[in-house]
Amino acid sequence: MDAIENKVAKSGLITLNLEDLKPNWEIIGLDISTVLVEGLMLREKYFRAFIADHDWSNYLGKQVYIHCSTDAIVPTWAFMLISAALSEISNSCLFGSRADLEKLLWLELIKKLDYDSFIDQRVIVKGCSDEVIDESVYMLLATNLTPIVKSLMFGEPCSTVPIYKKR
Repeated sequence: MDAIENKVAKSGLITLNLEDLKPNWEIIGLDISTVLVEGLMLREKYFRAFIADHDWSNYLGKQVYIHCSTDAIVPTWAFMLISAALSEISNSCLFGSRADLEKLLWLELIKKLDYDSFIDQRVIVKGCSDEVIDESVYMLLATNLTPIVKSLMFGEPCSTVPIYKKR
């Protein structure tokens, strides 16, 4: 009986799995509605007292998203105060949802990726993943890979969708 041959391994294809690149982001949220009067109204004096007295150590080294779970109208300076309080404690902070922050973190990761090993290579960006990754992350990856690769595909080695091929 013939030995099973791994044709994918011999093909010279490089499979890029984004999940393998993901660091262990510690993400935490801060809902400012809990600091508002009845969850709706910001009183500057009380808000500044919150900023001064809050235990910010919970956010040390973490990625923080700031949101408001009520329909309160919150002035921009309030978010700036929170950002200033977090600036030397957290790794990053953002106003928005957890998904917004994850998207930003992914985009930053893709921008900083070392692309040297992909020059003139045939690259497959793995398509099936356990984690939901925003389409804009794949778009930025394709934008960065297209000028340097021989070919770019999406999917699995056994079933790929061609994205780009150098002429």
